[in-house]
Amino acid sequence: MKKMALIIAACLCVALVFAGGKKEDSSDGTVKIGISKIVQHPALDATEQGIQDAIKAAGINASFDLQNANGDVNTAAQISNKFKSDKVAVAVGIATPVAVSLANTIKDIPVVFSAVTDPVGAGLVTSLDKGEGNVTGLSDAIPTREHIEMFKDIAKIKTLGYIYTSNEANSISALAIVEAACKEFGLDLVTQSISNSAEVKQAADAIINRVDGIYLTTDNTVYSALNSIIQVFGKAKKPVFSGDVTSAMDGGCMIASGFNYYKAGLATGEIVVAILKGKAPADIPVKFLTEPSESDLLFDLDAAAACGITIPASYLAKANYIFEKGKITEKK
Repeated sequence: MKKMALIIAACLCVALVFAGGKKEDSSDGTVKIGISKIVQHPALDATEQGIQDAIKAAGINASFDLQNANGDVNTAAQISNKFKSDKVAVAVGIATPVAVSLANTIKDIPVVFSAVTDPVGAGLVTSLDKGEGNVTGLSDAIPTREHIEMFKDIAKIKTLGYIYTSNEANSISALAIVEAACKEFGLDLVTQSISNSAEVKQAADAIINRVDGIYLTTDNTVYSALNSIIQVFGKAKKPVFSGDVTSAMDGGCMIASGFNYYKAGLATGEIVVAILKGKAPADIPVKFLTEPSESDLLFDLDAAAACGITIPASYLAKANYIFEKGKITEKK
């Protein structure tokens, strides 16, 4: 009977882990949360902060192990193993490479992904309607088709440039959408692949004379070297359209449209809170930000003037951020 009781107790412990039951650090009574991001740039930093703020706002006494893979998959693997050995209560992966690494490494602890454009294509889940085993999270899919339509309408581009990371699942998925949109709107597309952020400026130099402007999806490797693109295209007086507003706040991108990454972090943090309160990751659908209040639209009038482009008043009326004379203004 004693042996049977021990077996039952062990099974209950395992079930608690998969259900996401609150697990405390035995040393100080706090819940340890591991957060790994692929690189450091404004959007992912804002996501990371939002996650922490949501967990704190829920009244959970948590400690955070914040890790940055610096764009290296080997470092991401080391971080995953660290979270596994440290037995964090929940492991959070911001961006596809680190999320995939966590999901492949950790099977007995809840894994929550954030800022992953195509979680099905990345193999994190098989359906957007529910989690997969110990994995669930938030997608940062953006309306690429609508972005390219807007870019053509405002900038009158005929040839679009696109730089993407060839070894990142998000970027490959986004490329297919960009290709389809260009075909639909009668645009020529010039692409350049990269494997790391050090290649971004070279890629921009390689296409600058063959395109009328460049569109950037949520490719973290590209955004980690965004200033290089702004420099090359700014010098050539050609417009940049950013699918991430957070990274465009300092100017240089004529148009930036996408959801608010801090709010994405808050939504991701709410998923973590639900798991800590006992909800199983498999029962949590993949989260999308769909409310208008969760998205931003920015126009950089300085960049537009440099490119000889006038932003129509109908578009300016929809913007909640205007960059002009070197300053950002938020419209209330």
